[in-house]
Amino acid sequence: MTDNINRSASMILLVEDEFNIAKLFSHNLSKAGFQCEVAKNGKEGLEKAEKLHPDLIISDVMMPEVDGYEFRRNILANPELKQIPFVFLTAKGEEDDILHGFDLEVEDYILKTSSPKVVIAKVSAILKSLEKERVKVVDEVQKAADNMGAKVVPDEFPTFEGFSVGHWHLPFKNVPGGDFIDYFRMDENHLAVILGDVMGKRWGAWYFAVAYAGYVRSAARFVLESSDDFSPSRILQKLNESVYKDERIAEVFITLSVVILDNQNYTAKYSGAGDLPLIYKSQNVERILSKGVLLGFSKAGEYEDCEINLKKGDQLFLMTDGITEARNSAGELYGEERLMKFLNTINPEEDTLEQIKREIFAYSNNELEDDVSVIVMKML
Repeated sequence: MTDNINRSASMILLVEDEFNIAKLFSHNLSKAGFQCEVAKNGKEGLEKAEKLHPDLIISDVMMPEVDGYEFRRNILANPELKQIPFVFLTAKGEEDDILHGFDLEVEDYILKTSSPKVVIAKVSAILKSLEKERVKVVDEVQKAADNMGAKVVPDEFPTFEGFSVGHWHLPFKNVPGGDFIDYFRMDENHLAVILGDVMGKRWGAWYFAVAYAGYVRSAARFVLESSDDFSPSRILQKLNESVYKDERIAEVFITLSVVILDNQNYTAKYSGAGDLPLIYKSQNVERILSKGVLLGFSKAGEYEDCEINLKKGDQLFLMTDGITEARNSAGELYGEERLMKFLNTINPEEDTLEQIKREIFAYSNNELEDDVSVIVMKML
């Protein structure tokens, strides 16, 4: 039932073991304009929730193998799913059952004997309420970003002799999030390229993510301004020590990639903190994986430099996980393996960033689930 899904309509995951009831509710929800996926029990429901990330979950309470209560506890234990609104579908109206459900932070109860109009009205009301909350949070984040003068991505690409450097940044739902990009000219022959990601960007965390991203970007710039060291690992270590001591962001997980381009020796030095691999494309495509831990996670970051000798036409790619975690209409992740195969087919005569955009938009049907940030560096 997951083929040709159009995520412009709200998706509802219905978890119900009784075939006739599942068919009835699914039919009425679909008729009302919702997309409806069905699972037979809590085990299958969890698998589908992880795959599809629905907008709302409606679950029966009494089910074989994994009942509704256990299913709900499993959803709450998953950071990626716990924010999805959850409704219990039950034949019971006893007070104890209802209270037990609300102890598990459910939005509401729907009785199986309710008329289709009542079911649709409840579902619509829940989704409309959440949309109003989302709009309010988006407005607050936008105002906060404006008031702070938060700048997490440059407006223009840097000019650096011997290289072309550019980026594609698309915040999720057009809300300033946790990804940040910076370029810093260290001297005539060295350009520092930085890509970072503050983790945890669902609606409740976005207000803070943009502030943290701006903070870390400023801290990185301060380290670069006060340093004549062209070693990314040592720059990362200085920044890590600063972040590690700062209690304001002690609970925040931050990935950071630093590449220093040298247009005199035609090299790139790279070091990373808990980031996705740097991708190097020459005749073949190669992943260069850093071993450094997340920024601020421990005092000893264990960062190391990797130096790459570049030739004309070679390209380097940095990106956040919004690319690899893009999903298609069947809920399948784009993934690193598919990314590597695609980059291997990049046409050197066309704009690389435009080719990446087309690929990701086509795969995800223009429905991305996170911030997307990509930096492309090419030796001319």
